[in-house]
Amino acid sequence: MAATTHTVTNQAPPLVGYDVYGTDRVLSEGVERHLSASSPELLDEVRGELSELGRSAGSAQAQSWGVEANENPPRLRTHDRYGHRIDEVGFHPAWHRLLGHAVGAGLTDAWGRPAGHLRRAAGFFVWSQAEAGHGCPVSMTHAAVPALRADPELAAEWEPRLTSHVYERELRPAAQKAGVLFGMGMTEKQGGSDVRANTTAAKPLDAAGEYLLTGHKWFCSAPMSDGFLVLAQAPSAGRDRLTCFLVPRVLPDGTRNVFAIQRLKDKLGNRSNASAEVEFDGTWARRVGEEGRGVRTIIDMVAATRLDCVLGSAALMRQALTQAVHHAEHRSVFGARLIEQPLMRNVLADVALESEAATTLALRLAAAYDAGTEQERAFLRIAVPAAKYWVTKRCTPMVAEALECLGGNGYVEESGLPRLLRESPLNSIWEGSGNVQALDVLRALQREPQALNAFLQEVGRARGADHRLDSAIKGLLTELADLEGIEARGRRVVERMALVLQGSLLVRWAPPEVADAFCASRLGGDGGAAFGTLPHTLGLAALVERARIAD
Repeated sequence: MAATTHTVTNQAPPLVGYDVYGTDRVLSEGVERHLSASSPELLDEVRGELSELGRSAGSAQAQSWGVEANENPPRLRTHDRYGHRIDEVGFHPAWHRLLGHAVGAGLTDAWGRPAGHLRRAAGFFVWSQAEAGHGCPVSMTHAAVPALRADPELAAEWEPRLTSHVYERELRPAAQKAGVLFGMGMTEKQGGSDVRANTTAAKPLDAAGEYLLTGHKWFCSAPMSDGFLVLAQAPSAGRDRLTCFLVPRVLPDGTRNVFAIQRLKDKLGNRSNASAEVEFDGTWARRVGEEGRGVRTIIDMVAATRLDCVLGSAALMRQALTQAVHHAEHRSVFGARLIEQPLMRNVLADVALESEAATTLALRLAAAYDAGTEQERAFLRIAVPAAKYWVTKRCTPMVAEALECLGGNGYVEESGLPRLLRESPLNSIWEGSGNVQALDVLRALQREPQALNAFLQEVGRARGADHRLDSAIKGLLTELADLEGIEARGRRVVERMALVLQGSLLVRWAPPEVADAFCASRLGGDGGAAFGTLPHTLGLAALVERARIAD
C-alpha cells in the first residue's frame, strides 16, 4: 500500500527512447562534415545506419541490457562435471545481446569499406553509450585486421570472419563459423608495458609457421574469443626475438587448444567484460609476420585500439554530459530550473566544452585513417598517442563532475553515473598508460620528423584565427625546440600538443562561442582548475543549449 504522504515531484523523468546519434549535434555535424569532404554520396546511407543504431542505443531495452550485463559479471568454469578441463567463461544473456548488436551493426568492419573508419568510429561512439564493457572484444576484433595483413595467407583466411556482421558465440573451429571475435595477450606479470621482458617461449614445429607456446599472460582480454594475437620469444638469431603469433581457441580438428584460464580479474569497473590470466603449455600457434618483429607486426593493432580508447572515453563523457543536462533541465531549485542557474550553467557549459573537444578530435583521427595518405599516416603517428593520453586523462574528472550535477541522485547506482565513473579510468590504462603514451610521442618527435611536420601542418591550418591559439602554438614550438631532457617534461609537452590540436580543430569547425570558450580557458589560462570556472563573459547559455538533447 502506497503511503499517502509520499508524492514524487521535481524528479527528472527517465532518459529513454531517444536517438543517441541524431540528438548529438557535435557528433552528427562532425560525421557530415567529414563525409561531405570525402564521400558525399554516402551521406544518406550513413545517416540512416547511425540513426537506427542511435535509436537502439537510447532504447529502454539496450539500457536494461547494460544494467544486467554489469550486475551479472562473467563467471569462470575451469572443469566440467566429469573433471575435464574446459576453461570456459559464462556471460549473462544481456552481454551476448549487446555484443551481437554491435557485430551486426558493423562495428568490427571498417577496413576496406567506403568511409569505413569514420562510420565505424561514430557507431562505436554511439553504441558504447549503451554499455562500455563489451566494446573490448569489438575493438580488438576490428584492430586485429591490420596485424594479420602482415601474413597475406592468414589475412585471407581470417579477415572475412573478423569483419563479418554475424555473431556466433559458440566455441568451435573458426572454419565452421560465419563470424569470429579476437582478443589479445601482450603483457606478462614481470614486464607489464615492457613487452620485451616477456618470457613466453615459442618452439617451432616441422610445419612452416607453426609453433608451440609455453608461458603465461597476466592480462588476456575477452578470453572466450575465437583467436588471440600474442607476443612470445622465438628462437631466431639475434638479440630481439619477440614475435607475434595467432593462437586459436579451438583447433581445426575441433579439439580445444591448450588455453588454461587461471582466474578472472576482479576489476574496479568494466564488470561485464572478462579479463583473465592464462597459461600456455604446448599451445599451438601460427606465426604472424617475421620472427623478431613482433612489436612492429602488432603495432597497427595497438594504434587502432588506442583510437578506440579515445572514442570510448569520448562516449563516456558524452553520456555523462547528456545525463547531467537532462537532470538539470527537469530539476528546479530556488525557484528556477537547475539549467537556468548561473553557477550550474557554468559547470554544464564547461563539461560540454570538454566533451565537444574530445568528440571532434576522435572523429578527425578516424577520418585520417580513411584518407590513408602518407601525410595522414604521419599525422596519426603523433596524434593518436597524444589524443589517447589527454582525452582518456580528462574523462574521469569530467564524469565525476557530471555525476555531481545530479547531487545525491548521481551517487546512487540506479542513476547509471556510478557505472560510468568506474569505467572512466580504464581507457587511460588500457593499451599503455599515460607515461607509455607520452614516451611514444617523444619517440616519434626524436626519430620521425615527418610525423612532427604533419602535426604542425594540421594545427597550422587555424593559425591567425585566434590570438590565444597562435600564442599556444608559439609556446609549443619553444618547448619542442629543446629536446634535451625532454622525458621529464614529457607529459607537459604531450598535454600541450593535445590541447593545441583540439583548439585548432574547434577554431576551424565549431561555433564561435565554443572555440572562444576553449581558447580562453584551455589555451589562454582564463579558467580555474575545476570544471565550472569559465569566464562569465562567455556565451555559456549557447554552450549548454548545444549540449542539450536536440529536438
